Amino acid sequence: SVGSVLGFVGVLVAYLQYTAGWSWMTASLAGLAAALLVGAYQGGLTAYLGVPSFVVTLGGLMSFRGAAFIVANGKTQPVTDPVFLWFGGGLDGALGIAGSWTLAAVLALLLCGRIVTARRAKTRHGFPLRPLAADVAFTLGLLALLAAFTAAMCAYQLPGKPAGQGIPAPVVIWGAVVIVVAFIVRRTRFGRYVYAIGGNPEAARLVGIPVRRVTLQLFLLLAVPVTIAAIVAVSRLNAGTNSMGTGMELYVIAAAVIGGVSLSGGSGTVLGSVLGALIIQFLDSGLLLMDVGIGQRMIIIGQVLIVAVAFDVL
Repeated sequence: SVGSVLGFVGVLVAYLQYTAGWSWMTASLAGLAAALLVGAYQGGLTAYLGVPSFVVTLGGLMSFRGAAFIVANGKTQPVTDPVFLWFGGGLDGALGIAGSWTLAAVLALLLCGRIVTARRAKTRHGFPLRPLAADVAFTLGLLALLAAFTAAMCAYQLPGKPAGQGIPAPVVIWGAVVIVVAFIVRRTRFGRYVYAIGGNPEAARLVGIPVRRVTLQLFLLLAVPVTIAAIVAVSRLNAGTNSMGTGMELYVIAAAVIGGVSLSGGSGTVLGSVLGALIIQFLDSGLLLMDVGIGQRMIIIGQVLIVAVAFDVL
């Protein structure tokens, strides 16, 4: 029910700013609190009462879409705060040329440092190393992609603007979320627990993993990126509408499955999900730019999802 929760939280954040007169930061924190309550409610039903997750989220899909209507009585809630609007990547929602290249330089240094640190750690623990030339070529390839992306973003200039836009704010936010989630998945005990429960929840319980608590924490964790997505969506539209996020569930599932996440659980990566999301967005945006109708676009994306699952099964 991520689409409905996004709509509910987005309308709430916009309503609190426009109608109630709250600051954007206070309204955003209230939206996060509401999302956490939703996560606790759905996670509690799933983890502690044993209600199937599909039923809980299907009911939430209906209920929280209704809540999005109730919050603002079905009315669109415009937002005007310039700081809040920056998150949506509008006319002024980008880092600019100097900020973009500064960010690219920092990322390049971190990438080089990570490669060096990884090689040293493997040497210290006696693990086999890839050939140095392979690591250097891989790093240079990533640096070239980073430089090309930054140059493309800085070359994009809106009419009437004296300089290029640079990297949009939503891309920066997206990258930060990916890094944080990847760290949680790969570098924390919680991340290992998630994989173990996905692989075999009963075996995970028998070896002492708190399955119920981790399941509840997963629902709570989901509330954070949903809130971030709601804030970016409202900022991008300059308003909160009760139809925000409609149908997003399909795109979320498609992105995860195309990215290699197994529907049976236990396997999948953050990077794979990121690539799956990019593929889905490229398909949707590309077909739209080619003037393909909405019906054909839906058919194509739906069939791509089926092909990805069939490939996973085979």
